[in-house]
Amino acid sequence: MSAINQMSELNQLLAQEHVLHLSVPQLVEKILSRKEGTLTDRGAVLATTGTYTGRSPQDKFIVKDHISESDINWGSTNQPISEQTFIHLYHKVLDYLKAQNELYVFKGYAGADDKYRLPIQVINEFAWHNLFAHQMFIRPDKQELSGHEAEFTVVSAPTFKADPKQDGTNSEAFIMISFKHRIVLIGGTEYAGEIKKSIFSVMNYLLPKKDILPMHCSANIGQEGDVALFFGLSGTGKTTLSADPARRLIGDDEHGWSQYGVANIEGGCYAKCINLSPEKEPQIFDAIRFGSVLENVVLDPDSQKPDYDNTSLTENTRAAYPLHHISNTVEPSIAGHPNAIVFLTADATGVLPPISKLTKEQAMYHFLSGYTSKLAGTERGVTSPQATFSACFGSPFLPLAPSVYAEMLGEKIDQFDTNVYLVNTGWTGGAYGEGQRMKLSYTRSMVHAALEGELNSVETYTDSVFGFQIPLHCPGVPDDVLIPRKTWNDPSAYDKKAQELAAKFHENFKQFTHASTAIKEAGPAFGRNN
Repeated sequence: MSAINQMSELNQLLAQEHVLHLSVPQLVEKILSRKEGTLTDRGAVLATTGTYTGRSPQDKFIVKDHISESDINWGSTNQPISEQTFIHLYHKVLDYLKAQNELYVFKGYAGADDKYRLPIQVINEFAWHNLFAHQMFIRPDKQELSGHEAEFTVVSAPTFKADPKQDGTNSEAFIMISFKHRIVLIGGTEYAGEIKKSIFSVMNYLLPKKDILPMHCSANIGQEGDVALFFGLSGTGKTTLSADPARRLIGDDEHGWSQYGVANIEGGCYAKCINLSPEKEPQIFDAIRFGSVLENVVLDPDSQKPDYDNTSLTENTRAAYPLHHISNTVEPSIAGHPNAIVFLTADATGVLPPISKLTKEQAMYHFLSGYTSKLAGTERGVTSPQATFSACFGSPFLPLAPSVYAEMLGEKIDQFDTNVYLVNTGWTGGAYGEGQRMKLSYTRSMVHAALEGELNSVETYTDSVFGFQIPLHCPGVPDDVLIPRKTWNDPSAYDKKAQELAAKFHENFKQFTHASTAIKEAGPAFGRNN
């Protein structure tokens, strides 16, 4: 079936009476009346997602056709599926949705810069998923809505379960992207994050073709107009560190860097809220109110107050809320070119320094490496931190080869003379289970010092294993904390763990055969010639 006929079928579905375009208050009413969720004491909607409490990478596919065949970096991350299989499942899902009592549609944009934003629509079986989409993407005003024509559509049917034998999937769940038909098809999973991340994958495919670098990062701006980017996987602190009362938030997760500067791809935030408190993260805590969506958080049955310390459902508890729920945001969420970039890692080995300044070559090496420890709950089946390398700090969402994004970043670092720092928000004083997590107050002080230029003239120490330039002093941080080896009770145990981690870096980097000699030599000094 041709793309035109498929789109016609989609329009027929959207024209039916049971397909509703609702406001936030109307969606909340639907959620409660349909018993999809409950209200917290502050008016946020709380929903649970059943079996799937995180992304399901093994169930994500890209349709392989004449449009995508030569572009996509095929492999275990970008699994191919045939166009015939996609269309077969697409018809089954649409027939399934036509039989539902009600469906919900959101029309909006991905991309705050109107020079390259993508008009999208999201069709949901669940009202709470539609509220999620309404808060996560960019909402059009009445004039924009009247002229809105979607260029990409997400079709989400969480209660439709695929039959792997008949439908060609790996399980009952599936997330399929067709760049030819411009459709994302989601089924079998109630985890709302799949909606958000599928559109990010779409933007990671489309934007480089316009010479725009899509980035898995948060961004904020200081009083002097200085822009900072924070790269890192879920759980490393992007949302927390970018929500700084002294700086205005541009966005917490996804951005594009064009010739004009930085622009948010989204209109909301999707924050992890494990152990959330008003003392540690007041902006995020206060943002969770009427219109917000909580996922898999446990409520006190009497007070209806969220218990953010309760991880009985998952450690990947989440809060989705619009940007305007945070008081000091930039609107529209666009800004100039970044003055500083911070690579965040939650190192479970306790080896990496809490902060170090990177040369351009080191920046490229660590951008391509994208090292962190995958934290519990972010993906299904992950119950304790695991060392992982995710190219460009966002490998699961990169349809193109990592080198495409890395080369674009290197060019922009050169062009705009951007400082780059590596910050470890993970463990210190020992590995996971022996040491302790880096204090958030220390990390905030280090990041503040880096962004304010307070580390530019500080004496540094060269790490013998990794070659990092580590500052010996930082306002608000004890000196001993800055040198990780000094925080361990047994320095020889630190040396052994550091050498083990260096070997993992070298082994992972073997895949980047086209990297220049200068970038390869910017990796750990220990074991480089092994």
